[in-house]
Amino acid sequence: MPLRRTVLIDHLRFKAFPVEHSLLAPAVGLRICAGQTCLFYAPDVAEILDRRAALSDINLYIGDGATVRRSMVRRRNGALIGHASIAAQVGWCKDAAVPQAIFTHCGSQIVRDKSGETEALVRRLGREHGFPARIAYDGLQLSLDR
Repeated sequence: MPLRRTVLIDHLRFKAFPVEHSLLAPAVGLRICAGQTCLFYAPDVAEILDRRAALSDINLYIGDGATVRRSMVRRRNGALIGHASIAAQVGWCKDAAVPQAIFTHCGSQIVRDKSGETEALVRRLGREHGFPARIAYDGLQLSLDR
């Protein structure tokens, strides 16, 4: 998929944005729109290179759940690699006035937590930044109405 060029498939518009994640396994973030409803999907991300354009006027951010607070980002050969924390991504969403966020591609802290403590922490991070945030789960349904 070409970067920053809209591709139309049926009634959906896709635009790939470059993200930093890995030197060996490069990734993109996808802005997906149907009508005026848009989401941004970045399951593997250390940094979104054009964050303002990627996140402007979206209804939902779907992000990298590898870690909640601990950064897994490091620099190698001048590039950022790894996974941004959920806390950092919530900050990105606040800066871009994103109305809600969910996190997938979860790391061991989330996967191993059977108590719900991690889900509560992610929800609290969202509330502290003024919007709902949560961990994705199978069967999750959300309304993306503006």
